[in-house]
Amino acid sequence: MAYKKDISTTGVKAAGNNDSYVDNLETEVLIVGAGFGGIYLMHKLRQLGFKCKIFEAGKELGGIWHWNCYPGARVDTQIPIYEYSIPEVYKDWTWSQRYPGFAELRKYFEHVDKTLDIKKDVAFETRVVGAQYDKPSGKWVVNTEDGRTARSKYFLLATGFAAKRHFPDWMGMDKFKGEIHHSSFWPDAGVNVKGKRVAVVGTGSTGVQIAQETAKDAASVTVFQRTPNLALPMQQQGITEEEQEQRKAQYPEIYKNRMKTFAGFQYDFVQRNTFDDSPEEREAFYEERFKKGGFEFWLANYKDLLFEKDANREAYNFWAKKTRARISDARKRDILAPLDPPHAFGTKRPSLEQNYYEMLDKPENDVVDIKATPIVEVTDSGIKTEDSKLREFDVIALATGFDSVTGGMKNMGLRDIDGVDLSEKWKMGTWSYLGMTCSGYPNMFFLYGAQGPTAFSNGPSCVECQGDWIVDTMKALKEQDINYIDATKEAEEEWRRKVTELSDKTLFPGTSSWYMGANIPGKPREQLNYAGGIPLYEKECREALDNGFVGFVTA
Repeated sequence: MAYKKDISTTGVKAAGNNDSYVDNLETEVLIVGAGFGGIYLMHKLRQLGFKCKIFEAGKELGGIWHWNCYPGARVDTQIPIYEYSIPEVYKDWTWSQRYPGFAELRKYFEHVDKTLDIKKDVAFETRVVGAQYDKPSGKWVVNTEDGRTARSKYFLLATGFAAKRHFPDWMGMDKFKGEIHHSSFWPDAGVNVKGKRVAVVGTGSTGVQIAQETAKDAASVTVFQRTPNLALPMQQQGITEEEQEQRKAQYPEIYKNRMKTFAGFQYDFVQRNTFDDSPEEREAFYEERFKKGGFEFWLANYKDLLFEKDANREAYNFWAKKTRARISDARKRDILAPLDPPHAFGTKRPSLEQNYYEMLDKPENDVVDIKATPIVEVTDSGIKTEDSKLREFDVIALATGFDSVTGGMKNMGLRDIDGVDLSEKWKMGTWSYLGMTCSGYPNMFFLYGAQGPTAFSNGPSCVECQGDWIVDTMKALKEQDINYIDATKEAEEEWRRKVTELSDKTLFPGTSSWYMGANIPGKPREQLNYAGGIPLYEKECREALDNGFVGFVTA
């Protein structure tokens, strides 16, 4: 079946003088993941003289942009915010659009490799299935799916927050005679949907992108929606080389300023509350945010948007009014943009759309409310819902998301110094210190994962904030001749309390979302991200480092 596409390793590769594939590999630093985070760590650590290797499950650099090739896949952050702040990388690179698609992002990573020479130290198609710190040798022992072993002093995880795919457990998925593809296993050559009946299951950003893109060619597109996506207009635009070259002199300042904003973007919440403005002023303010596009209506809105219910409802009412005006079909309008909010606006990550509502409004396309009539099974010809209705399809796209934030690390066979698996340790909830370390896992750091700013931030901003801290910590350990660092259980407990306390001041806990782990059956319901913003997060992390490894045991 296509949705169970085999991604196992295919044996040891030989790539010139690349010794990354050897068995019993010895290296100072072993990094897992060759996306934004892994590459950044490699580059910065190399500059300090550390010997590094990367293990990457995919066949190329790029992390999520290696895997993402489904129709319409593109980033939801505009350039140059969504790229490295490394001058030697950006000086010779330009984009064609404000929000690049996956093909252009893949080319960007080719450029990154050409500039930073990353691949010579990467073992591709190498999946980690076990890892434990060995106290006598002071090294991590790491096992791969194809039977190799590696040893390293430091073990760095850059697996990203969407590393473990989530598949629904409907009956009959193996009976379907058409094509089924999970969005993250989409065939690189694409899927021919011309004149075909397409089902899109899920309405996260992936579902929105697949639906609006496939609707251009398909005979029909039917979206199966559990919760409406409160999507925002992308306002996509082309951008010339000349415009970008002229602006590059400002890039150092732009990159410095993005780290001063709550979410690491080029804009921030305005310093006034919703009801400080008159209704007319508020309407004009909202209109301006919508026209600018992107996440401005979410992250450059009034500062009480994510804290006060009445303020949030004002924003939702405006969103609903603007969106409903784009949908002529009354039934679809009430499913896609109901008058009453399905949840507080912005407590689920809004997606950016280009013509999603217009496409679904077409008579040949449909939307099914699966909260009202859940999917019960997949048959040989289509999808059956609880009301016994069978809808027939040629292609089913599963945009059912990921076991986000914690799923990747819990699925790697990571064991603490006592041999307890991380999946067991995190079974009833997540514990980390600073969203970058775990007690019982010495000399192990991770980024863009649990209890960091992760899903509340622009990826490259979060990666550089955390990456710089990890690199500076390792530099300090080396300078002070410290060989062992481990977070204390007390520091973990305090960090978890802080993450929960910050979240509880907001409207986030009131919404069942993947932010709260609520998209995976049986997963503990908890805040998985640091909700205090990047500047406060960076301050807390720096204080721990600058005051002598506060919260850590060192030796």
